[in-house]
Amino acid sequence: MNLDIPGKFAPIVHQAQQVAREVFRPISRHYDRAEHAYPKELDMFASIMDGMNDGAADGGAGAGRLARSAGDTGTGNQNGTNMKTVLGLTELCWGDVGLALSIPRQGLGNSAIAAVANEQQLQRFGKTWAAMAITEPGVGSDSAAIRTTATKDGDHYIINGEKIYVTAGERANAVVVWATLDKSQGRAAIKSFVVEKGTPGMTVERLEKKLGIRASDTAAIRFHNCRVPKENLLGDPEISVDKGFAGAMQTFDNTRPVVAGMAIGVARAALERTQEILKTAGLDLAYQQQSWTTTAAVRELHLLEAELEAARLLTLRAAWMADNGQPNSKEASMAKAKAGRVGNQITLRCVELCASLGYQETELLEKWARDSKILDIFEGTQQIQLLIIARRLLGKSSSELK
Repeated sequence: MNLDIPGKFAPIVHQAQQVAREVFRPISRHYDRAEHAYPKELDMFASIMDGMNDGAADGGAGAGRLARSAGDTGTGNQNGTNMKTVLGLTELCWGDVGLALSIPRQGLGNSAIAAVANEQQLQRFGKTWAAMAITEPGVGSDSAAIRTTATKDGDHYIINGEKIYVTAGERANAVVVWATLDKSQGRAAIKSFVVEKGTPGMTVERLEKKLGIRASDTAAIRFHNCRVPKENLLGDPEISVDKGFAGAMQTFDNTRPVVAGMAIGVARAALERTQEILKTAGLDLAYQQQSWTTTAAVRELHLLEAELEAARLLTLRAAWMADNGQPNSKEASMAKAKAGRVGNQITLRCVELCASLGYQETELLEKWARDSKILDIFEGTQQIQLLIIARRLLGKSSSELK
């Protein structure tokens, strides 16, 4: 493996670093306190994020679909949209996770569009800022238990149900809603629909107050006899296992490495700041010493750095596989499970290592600890990721291994 970051992505990484340092960090605390206030400073950066996707219609925070470029022979090494998105968002989340989730046209719903939309839909919705609505009250992490319904009515579908914890649900221009065409047919009947903002029957019920990522709005949305054109059903309308839930779940194969990259970014921010604080306190962080000859704090930092590097390499592998058309469900879950867990572990441990400085609002360390927790939860909890990995390793279906 060549572990160097591809040189062609250097400008994107540099741009993202500048935004994180010069824009996100200075306003981070302000929008953490002013929950639900829209960060107007972000409007100018939508074009920068578009550059991360080369203006492609399958862009956005969701990266690209698991397929090679047209005309590719299947040989060689592809580094494309998935890798760019992971690298860029890692740097942006070094600045602020909530602000990174609030950049226009970079919603998680763009992931679903990239994963399962047909070419015509990619052209229609590729530039739309799309949120993603999956979670429902009482359903939790079991996406297959979705109760929101979509009933065919001529040239439209009528959607009824409630979704919660929709990131950018109020601000986005559209919401990708997961709903079932027929509850009796289980997973195979679950499809995703693009419901554009202002569609009659779609109502934002409330915005949630949260532990972290307060700069990002998180909405509860109700759908009551909400009519959407049949052309807004993403992918194939036929009910089948391959073209239904399995196709929709490919969305997660795209987004889980992205969320892992976000966790790596905020954890790296906490580690770097902790190193600066400990150096100021007079601790020697030199790597040439054996672990048993260093202080407990320095040894702990070295162990956390090793964990973070392991998560980073797993994440890059999952993104690379997506860019090269290789099925990456297991690897995406491995990256998400590792990065989500150690990201939260690192930020919390850094708060402890820095004592009163880590716990006070004079530093961003306490905020990063709060922000990091959601990255271990959304896009599938730690437990869900471990279950998916076990199924892939053992060759078991979801009904065989619950």
